[in-house]
Amino acid sequence: MVPSGQDGAVRRTFSRAELESFRDAEVPDLLPTSPGQPLKLLFVGINPGLWTAATQTHFAHPGNRFYPALLLGGVITEPIDPAAGMTDAERDVLRARGIGITNLVRRATAKASELDNDELEAGGAALTALVTRMRPTVVAVAGITAYRTAFGRPKAVMGRQPEDLAGAELWVVPNPSGLNAHETVATLAEAYGAVARAAGLVDNR
Repeated sequence: MVPSGQDGAVRRTFSRAELESFRDAEVPDLLPTSPGQPLKLLFVGINPGLWTAATQTHFAHPGNRFYPALLLGGVITEPIDPAAGMTDAERDVLRARGIGITNLVRRATAKASELDNDELEAGGAALTALVTRMRPTVVAVAGITAYRTAFGRPKAVMGRQPEDLAGAELWVVPNPSGLNAHETVATLAEAYGAVARAAGLVDNR
């Protein structure tokens, strides 16, 4: 159950104990809910963090740069602040744009480094099955190390991959976590804009 204030709204802050109570919890995928909705771009996180699990919202930690990078890259046109939990209307905006979100591993941890190789490899197989079923145009895995492990590609590099994934164009993009000090909102926006252009969400300019 997501902690909430007296007015029923989802809280924007959690104690460490509250966050720890969401360890191993799962977060539902953000996918089309009607047959007519296309899935053009499927973002794939490594696994949910505890804040994401607490709010049931992907990439929800206040330090995560995912949504600011989508906005700067032109992938979305209105800001989304998911720290207190994304609204159904905000989820519908992403779906209407043809954007989906899933994870390689479903269980929440404090850090992705808590996952073992077997979990990531199983996650790669599960992602392949999901892509086969949902048929997105482009799949963007956010995290090169996790991708290498999940798909047995130890020499893979960022960007467009030489092979497709179950018929979808496959990319690896930087992880937006605040722990990834090598990236900024600007560099993330460039990478996410590239996959959005490949998916037909953003004009090629």
